[in-house]
Amino acid sequence: MNKLLKKFLAVSFVFVLTFVLIGCGDQSKGSDDELNDGGSIFHIYAWNTEFQGFFNKYVSDEKTNDPSIETYHLDGIPVKWTIVTSDNGAYQNALDMALRENATANEENKVDMFLAEADYILKYVNTSLTKDIEKIGVDDFSQAYQYTVDIGTDRTGVIKAASFQCCPAGMVYRRSIALEVLGVSEPEDVQPLVDSWEKFEDVAEMMKAKGYYMTGSYADTYRVFSNNADKPWVDENKVVQIPTPVQTWMEQAERFVELGYTKTEGIWDSGKTIEFAEGGKVFCTFGPAWYYNFCMGPAMGEGEDHVGGTYGDWGLVAGPQAYFWGGTWLLCPSAGSNDSLVAKTMNAFLNNEEILERLVKEESQFSNNKKVNAKVAADYDAEGKGNGLLNGQNDTKVWVSMADNIVVRYSTIYDQHCNEGLQTAFVKFLKNDAEINTKEKALADFYAELLKAFPNLVVPN
Repeated sequence: MNKLLKKFLAVSFVFVLTFVLIGCGDQSKGSDDELNDGGSIFHIYAWNTEFQGFFNKYVSDEKTNDPSIETYHLDGIPVKWTIVTSDNGAYQNALDMALRENATANEENKVDMFLAEADYILKYVNTSLTKDIEKIGVDDFSQAYQYTVDIGTDRTGVIKAASFQCCPAGMVYRRSIALEVLGVSEPEDVQPLVDSWEKFEDVAEMMKAKGYYMTGSYADTYRVFSNNADKPWVDENKVVQIPTPVQTWMEQAERFVELGYTKTEGIWDSGKTIEFAEGGKVFCTFGPAWYYNFCMGPAMGEGEDHVGGTYGDWGLVAGPQAYFWGGTWLLCPSAGSNDSLVAKTMNAFLNNEEILERLVKEESQFSNNKKVNAKVAADYDAEGKGNGLLNGQNDTKVWVSMADNIVVRYSTIYDQHCNEGLQTAFVKFLKNDAEINTKEKALADFYAELLKAFPNLVVPN
């Protein structure tokens, strides 16, 4: 079987399972408001080991993240992790099957808690397969950022998920290039020059004139627009509609490519990230703390002296528009067997100030607790501490000033496929693909692929 066919079948199977999951559990409240406890194994589903490490270090009985420990425990109960990569929808595929069989699963396979991302969380929030977490004892969201609560709330107002992190995102820029082209380099001086999309494009023109790219990818700004949508991707009549900000991104991406303001690399392509290294010609990128702390490898260089990198040559500003990117939510299946352990875990990552302060200071996270984040920001100011990559800038303070401005008005179960599918189709046009060489053909390709996954949708003619 060739690779293309394998990929198509894998993706198709994921969305078939999605329909089965939705169709068989499209009710808002869990079927059982009582605590399900007494399980001999605390079983957690996730797509990578990031949260597993935090859980082991801060919540488990062992309170360490030691790879030599074979089994961790919570309140004496062994913890089992099922980690399935998210590539080609494999994680959702495995999770959907496990949740559908959860009520009759044996102790070894019963899912007690699972993780989900914003792009597809509603698939699980709006079903009877997940519990009202307030009913299991998770009911203090007073310090959580409202958008994280909104994303985890079902259509009737029941809270089904809690996030351990907040992911405000901004514009990360090269200080040395800013100084050369703009005459200023400090964040407080750069921000007024890029605080609107019109000004952003003016700076892009200046960068081009000096031999630089404004961004390293046509998709660098995509999430800024898509996460500020003015309407859902699919309306109440199942009609697909491209949000106005996404249409604006399409226009901007086409213009930036035509004018040479951006490279035509994908968001994760090495052709983009290599520009973070010494000698790179890209002025800025966009992302939250997890992006610049963990995904800008070439900027770090080699060794303690960061040879060949651009460590310390970056600054962080809000940029043209507040937005978020990413985040992880914890959910409790209706048919789990350790609800009290789920509640203990959720509450620890929502309101245990000692744990959350360490999460920010030791793990470079931005917690989902306003009080803790404000304290850390003040501590860093008092101690003169900051992020080395950002030349000592107090990025926690920046995020504190931005996080309350994040608003999520529209979210659907189709978001992940729409966001990824539109970009996949549109980049073919941007790269002058032999077959997809016009915007109209790119949109037709996007709609065709969307209908393969969701044949019940209605697309524009």
